[in-house]
Parts: sequence; C-alpha cells; structure tokens
Amino acid sequence: MLYSKASFDANQWNDWRFHMENLIRTKDQLAKWIEVTADEEGAIEAIADNYLWMITPYYASLMDKHNIHCPIRRQAIPHLDEMRNKSAGDIDPVGDTLNMKTRRVIHKYPNRVVMLVSDTCPVYCRHCTRKFHTTDVRGTYFKEGFDRSYDSDFAYIRSHPEIDDVLLTGGDPLFLSDGKLEHIIRTLREIPHISIIRIGTRYPVFLPQRITEEFCSMLSRYHPIWVSTHFNHPVEITDEAAAACDRLLRHGIPVQNQTVLLKSVNDDVEVMRSLVKALVGIRVRPYYLYHCDNVTGVSHFSTRPCWQRGSGLKERSPFVLNGTL
Repeated sequence: MLYSKASFDANQWNDWRFHMENLIRTKDQLAKWIEVTADEEGAIEAIADNYLWMITPYYASLMDKHNIHCPIRRQAIPHLDEMRNKSAGDIDPVGDTLNMKTRRVIHKYPNRVVMLVSDTCPVYCRHCTRKFHTTDVRGTYFKEGFDRSYDSDFAYIRSHPEIDDVLLTGGDPLFLSDGKLEHIIRTLREIPHISIIRIGTRYPVFLPQRITEEFCSMLSRYHPIWVSTHFNHPVEITDEAAAACDRLLRHGIPVQNQTVLLKSVNDDVEVMRSLVKALVGIRVRPYYLYHCDNVTGVSHFSTRPCWQRGSGLKERSPFVLNGTL
C-alpha cells in the first residue's frame, strides 16, 4: 500500500523536522507515495547529472497517486522535457547576475534589493526562475557554501540610503534556522533607511508545519514584515496550509501570493478562479500572476499570453479581488 498522511503518527506528521529528515530524493522513495510511471523514472535518470530534485513527504501526500497529469506531480517531479530544447531558454532570464552587487545582493530597482540567503528549497519547483541557482548541479551564484560572512552584503545596503525595501529569497529563506533568519532580519532592521522587509517562501505550500508559533513570534518583533508565498493550484490549499497562513496573520504578518501561469497545471480560467477564491477564503491576498520566465529547462511550462485567448488576464498584473478574473 502506498504511503499517505494517514500512514504516520500525528506527532510525526505535524513536526516539520520529520519531513526534512525524510525528504524524497530517489525514485524508490517516490514509489512509496505514488505509482511512478516509466516516463517519470526516465526523467529522474535523465536529469541526474544536470538538475537536483527533492520533495517533502507533506507535498508528496498531495499528489494523485495514479495520474501523471496531477498538478502537484507536474510541479515537483522531473520531466523529460527539461532536457529538450535547452537552447531555447536562458539560465538567467531576469538578469540577476547582471545586477549582483555583492555575493547575495541583487540591486535591480532603485529602492529595493533582493538578498539571496539560501540556495536550497524543501521542494525544487521544476519551473523555477532561478533553476540555475537552485537545481543546476553546476550552478548556484554562491559557488561556495552560502554561510560565508554577510558583512559585505549588509555594508552595501547601509551605503545606499535609497534602498528601503529588502526581499529575502534564495532558494528558500526558511531553509535557514530561526536563529540565523533572526540575525539577518535584526541586522536589516537596525539600518535606518530600511522600512520594509519581505520574505519570499513556499514553505506554506511545501511544508506548512515549518510555520511554527515560535517562528511567527520571532518575526513579529521586527514589523513591518511581509511574507510572499506561491500557491499555484487549489489542491495546495489544505487545512495545514490554511493554519500556517493563519498563524502568520495572527502575529500581524500580511501574507500575499504570487502565482505562475503553468501549462497543464493552472492555465485554465476555472482553476485560476478556484485558486483566487480559495486564497481569499484563507485571508491570503492574491497579488500577482506571472507568465513563466524563459528559463533553460522550463519551456514545457510556457503558455501563450492569456490576452490572446480572451481570458482577461494580463502579464505581471495584480489580480482583481472581486471573485472574477
């Protein structure tokens, strides 16, 4: 019998450390959760020398065990198309490397910066904009371990008073310990011209148990803190995910969502309508809908611009929160 949430003791299932200690990294481990198809096996073997993959047991529990077209499987399990048409994409389509000012700081817009604080995620999105950074075995902007000194990163931000907004991302910042994250956030909050700190994370989607009371309490000491997360499909909005977002909200931390339009995952008006309504239902602001970036190894997720299909969706524009699209 294949594993499911019910296969585990509640104390185990509700402990995020259990999931991190049992990450799925091989096809044999994956086969304990779903019926792995020949194509999926072939894709796992094909990408072995190119891209990393990894899945939390929690996220695996959301997969349809028998349907290869499951939107969760599509996002998390390698696909043979990742190795096709590699010349059609770009390893850095958003220009991170062109705008890197220090080892971690990307300064692309006048008043805000990205700070890459991790090169690891609990689940590696197959459509990741930073696929080179997070999953390419020859990649990562860091080249060396990401735990080297942050002194030059903080010094750059201090020396640019026009910067008032810092987005912590990666990788996923919550891969770091609460103590490490607090050190980063506290240091940023001590810089007078930094008014907004944002955290970009998919842990509410991939492992909501990581959003503990202790974590939320720590963040609440450094307001204003915003969390930007990334639900792509209604299946991802579970009771656990709703509870994680509720914990953040009850500590005064607004949660907003960005969604990437992905072929054969959510490129359907009714799916997107259901997603938006479900997000509003758990008090998460549906903020942005993006077209998939032209990333090497990601072209199979690309869709035609929605306005050509008459759906009313616009590239990189906020959702209208009236229950319609």
